[in-house]
Amino acid sequence: MPPIDVRDAGDDDLHGLLEIYNDVIRTSTAVFSNEVVTVDERRAWVAARRAHGFPVLVATDERGVAGFGSFGGFRSWPGYRTTVEHSVHVRADRRGEGIGTAIVAALIERARALGLHAMIAAVEAENVASIRLHERLGFVEVARLPEIARKFDRWLDLILLELLI
Repeated sequence: MPPIDVRDAGDDDLHGLLEIYNDVIRTSTAVFSNEVVTVDERRAWVAARRAHGFPVLVATDERGVAGFGSFGGFRSWPGYRTTVEHSVHVRADRRGEGIGTAIVAALIERARALGLHAMIAAVEAENVASIRLHERLGFVEVARLPEIARKFDRWLDLILLELLI
């Protein structure tokens, strides 16, 4: 297994991050969208995260970006200001190698350093690998939302997992 490095995303990582994200959109139910995004849209997303003091991390290998993750506000009401929701995506050829775990662990440390209290993972119910990854890191299922979304001509259930930091 080639070594990885988890660090803050730089401008040079944008195309690799975009490639992973659009592949996830096209091939999986991990993102409840059918519309691929552009480089400018992802650039704006990264800028918005950074403007709010939220990290965008990448894991890199010899081919470039092997995975990425970030967190942002959970809901807009002030009472939720210490809760964030995160996402993590790994390049198809590197899934199952611990890259997602490394990224989420780094996000947890960033959240702890920011004095945040809770982190939420919203995972499609059939994504067992992601659910197990989060459980290994201490996340607990707190909600299940049946048939909350539709993609690939089928209804999808969403599981919310929470980690109290």
